[in-house]
Parts: sequence; structure tokens; C-alpha cells
Amino acid sequence: MSLPALGWTPRLAEALAALHSPDLVPARVARQDRDHYLLLTADGERDGVPAGRLRHEAREAADLPVTGDWVAVRAAADGAATVVAVLPRATAFLRRSPGEVTAAQVVAANVDTVFVVTGLDGDLNLRRLERYLVAGRESGAAPVLVLNKADLVSDLDAVRVAVEAVAGGAPVVAVSARERRGLEALATWLVPGGTVALLGSSGVGKSTLVNALLGAERQATQEVRADDSRGRHTTSARELIPLPGGALLLDTPGMRELGPWSDGLEMSGAFPDVAALAAGCRFRDCRHEQEPGCAVREAVERGGLDAARLEGWHRLQRELRWLTSRRDARARAEEEGRWKAIARAVKQHPKLRRWQ
Repeated sequence: MSLPALGWTPRLAEALAALHSPDLVPARVARQDRDHYLLLTADGERDGVPAGRLRHEAREAADLPVTGDWVAVRAAADGAATVVAVLPRATAFLRRSPGEVTAAQVVAANVDTVFVVTGLDGDLNLRRLERYLVAGRESGAAPVLVLNKADLVSDLDAVRVAVEAVAGGAPVVAVSARERRGLEALATWLVPGGTVALLGSSGVGKSTLVNALLGAERQATQEVRADDSRGRHTTSARELIPLPGGALLLDTPGMRELGPWSDGLEMSGAFPDVAALAAGCRFRDCRHEQEPGCAVREAVERGGLDAARLEGWHRLQRELRWLTSRRDARARAEEEGRWKAIARAVKQHPKLRRWQ
């Protein structure tokens, strides 16, 4: 594939030229397996590994290449490549890393559109969709809600209305990947050179959708559990897959946890109904809890806003406040550590004391 067919742009060409290394060539990460990468270049596929300096200078895991990234590589004669630098990301879908460490995890990079896939076989969860919409808008990519397994519901119109109520204006498309129905509606976003990421929980049918769009059984699929409509991971790693029409599809493993990594700026975009009502609150900093003159709570009491919708907003706000406090604490700890290291250096090198 040519570089433009992989999503190469003049902005990326300028970033590569700014490295002032004529021996470096561009490549796009198609798959990441720990410290090994499958790279797509103008000369075909290459295996790649990160340079030691790149690993050393990375402040955190989010600074290292991920699937979808454009990177500068130094190619060897045997076909291998060393990844020297990550070129600036146009977009990045972030979530809080699972576990106790407060750090960002990049799920996908340089994505134009995010297909948030949900299954209609009992796995529909409007609160989860709200989370994906906030993260999708924060990434810089355009979110599209894809309702898969439309063949399994009797009243699709009612489901669509319920989803559109929380979509915040994002398009809502119903498909049946298993029966290959409704897929033509996705063509609007599957354009040559464009990158679309598939995101969603296990069992929503992402792998089946990939196979349907490819027209071939490339991705393994499994049946979901009958008791809760949840599935096991069939996609084990993020992978960038060229489609016959020229678009690039970034498939991702199902996510059991989507901890937000956000500054909250896109909350109004994901919750435009709450934001519109909040303009009528007596206090500008109203949290819509116990404050007098809260137009949002009044709307809930009148039936103009679903109470569950407001609770979903509150839950995300609490998590964002907690995240902000953890990030601030981490920043303070890093700053204290830096000054302690300087103090130790001064003690160990007496000549430095005269500069105090």
C-alpha cells in the first residue's frame, strides 16, 4: 500500500523532516505485541522493535508506540526495523490503566472515527455508552454508535430512540453483522485512507463485524454466554486491518473496564441535555445535587430528564474529580522526587554547593 493509502499526511511529513535524519522512513504500527511491532511501510510489512533510547526517554507507557501510530524507523537490510520516534498523534483514545497505578493507556491512535459497538442481545447498557462517548469525543475522533445484532430485537425503533436519547448527537446505526444486513450504512465513514476503530465490550460482535466488512472469515468468533450475553475475548491484540474499499479498520479486544482519562471538557458534548438545562441553574458552579434553584434536578422531578441519565452524569463527574486528585498527587510526588534527587546530588558533589 502507498503511504497516503495508510493515512499519511503533509503534517506527518513535516514532523518526519523535523527529525533531520535522512535515513529514517515512515511506518504505521499495524499490530503491537509487547515490545515487537508489525509495521506497514511503502515497501511492505516489516517487523520492528523500539530503540533503546526511545524506551529510556519515554516518561510513561503512553509515550511508546501503539497500534495506529505513525513512527520513524531505521530499516535494516534483512527487513527488520528499529523504531526511533513516535510522530505526533492526530487523535488518541485514552483510558485509565487498569489496576492501582494512575496512568493513561492509549487504546488507539490516529483514528478518524470510533465505532462504539454494542450488542442488542441483552448487553445494551446506556451508562456504558455514555462512558464511551465521553472518551471518544476526548480522543478527537468522531464517535458513531453501532447497534449490532439488530436481528435479535423485536422493537428496533424503541431501542434506537433510547440510544439516541444518550447519543449526544452522535450518529446511531443498526446492523446485523451475522446476517450482513445494514452494513452499507457504515460506508459514510469507511473512506479510503481513513481509519476507523472498533470499540466495545466482549461479546458485542466486533470480530463478526470485521469479518463482514472484510467479506472473509479472518477474525475468530465465539458464542456469548446465554445467561448474561457476555463473551470472552476473541481479539487478543489491537490490529490495523486494511479493508477492500481502502479504509483501515482498527480492531481492539473487548474492554471490561473503561476508567475515564479526561479533563471533563467533553462532558457537555456527551451530555448536551444536561448542559442545556444547567444554563438555567441559579449558580454557575451548580453540581446538581442539593443546591437551591437547580434547573437540572427540577427537570428530573418534572419528568423532562431521566433520573438514570443524571445519575450517569454524576458518576462520571465523581470519577473525574477522583482522577484529578490522583493526578495532582502524582505530579506533586514527582516534583518532590526531583528536588530530593537534586539535593542528593549537591551533597555528593561539594563543588555544586557554591552554586546554591
